[in-house]
Amino acid sequence: MPIGDIVEWLDEHSGADFTWHIKRLSGNDTLANGSHQAGPYFPREVLFGLFPSLARQEIKNPDVHFDLYLDSHADHRRVRAIWYNNKFHGNAKGGRNETRLTGFGGGASALLDPESTGALTIFAFRAPSSSGQAVCHAWVCRHETEEEIVEDRVGPVEPGRWMTWPPPQGHLFNQTPVRASCWLQSHEIPTPWLTRFPGSREIIRKAVELRSDSTLDPDRRLLRRRECEYEIFLSVEEAIELPLIMAGFRNVDSFVSRAQTILQRRKARSGRSLELHAREIFIEERLIEGTDFAHQPESEPGKRPDFLFPSAEAYRDPAFPGERLRMLAVKTTCRDRWRQILNEADRIPAKHLLTLQEGVSESQFREMTGAGVQLVVPAGLTDKFPKSVQPHLQTLESFIGDVRLLKK
Repeated sequence: MPIGDIVEWLDEHSGADFTWHIKRLSGNDTLANGSHQAGPYFPREVLFGLFPSLARQEIKNPDVHFDLYLDSHADHRRVRAIWYNNKFHGNAKGGRNETRLTGFGGGASALLDPESTGALTIFAFRAPSSSGQAVCHAWVCRHETEEEIVEDRVGPVEPGRWMTWPPPQGHLFNQTPVRASCWLQSHEIPTPWLTRFPGSREIIRKAVELRSDSTLDPDRRLLRRRECEYEIFLSVEEAIELPLIMAGFRNVDSFVSRAQTILQRRKARSGRSLELHAREIFIEERLIEGTDFAHQPESEPGKRPDFLFPSAEAYRDPAFPGERLRMLAVKTTCRDRWRQILNEADRIPAKHLLTLQEGVSESQFREMTGAGVQLVVPAGLTDKFPKSVQPHLQTLESFIGDVRLLKK
């Protein structure tokens, strides 16, 4: 699989003629969780913008057919964009109100293959030709290196999120600046943040302030706070960057430099956010850092797992029982990255991995289990996984409970 393939494809399918929709495939998009939704989910505003004839509530389940070329896997289908709107046609309580792409031929398509769950995917829609026919070229990233190449261009794409390019109404940050929850208006942003972009810990402290959520279990607390923290990040980013963008640039180099700064900041935030949220929740759950857990300790020379339990000192003490040690790695996505944790903390054969990925295939789960990896998934995401896998997932609350038992 030459790396140049994805680079050439991105170049060929960029520009004013294309609209990109970028997401990570969830278990509800593929056939991984057995939901038989028959195709990837798209937000209504995205498909309505691409195919205005879909936005006809008076018609039950309006649809549009078009050609989709899955260039990453040399596959061509005549597929259907459909608005399932029977909620407005006699089934107000239990009816559907969602838009999807269907007609991929089941698991024969890489877009529905359970093994593609978690894969970063680009749908590049070409503007309709004079004949009025829209065409879509798509790419399902086949490995981590391809995902990194894409994210170097567009910034991090996390599970459960999506982005379009160009952004709606020309909005660079793909976010409506309305204080629906944690979005900070300019007068609410601490003054020092406007001259020095706050670090991840500062933003997370602000998220904890706005979403203390002390009555919620750790799983719901984690998901709500991460949403809040992301809104804070974007609001500060816009307050700092938008005036600079509106003022313009002296030359192309200065524009490219600023864009790279924004993308790298987004990637840095994405890489550490989940880990720091987990640390905050451990402390709130009365686990003492240095006594009950260690954050980023050195287990062996050159190896630093995200968390060790109960402490680095206990891990290094050969007399401390190995069965009372735990390791927790934290990775927002795990489709390819789970193997990176296998050589961390040699004394601990069972590796716990906290992730927000929305599902894995059954075969990949068997491979993880065979390698000694136990997935820790917030309770609100477990229904994205295959039904056969769900009983074997551990929630964050359950993991914390197990750590408490080790202390006894």
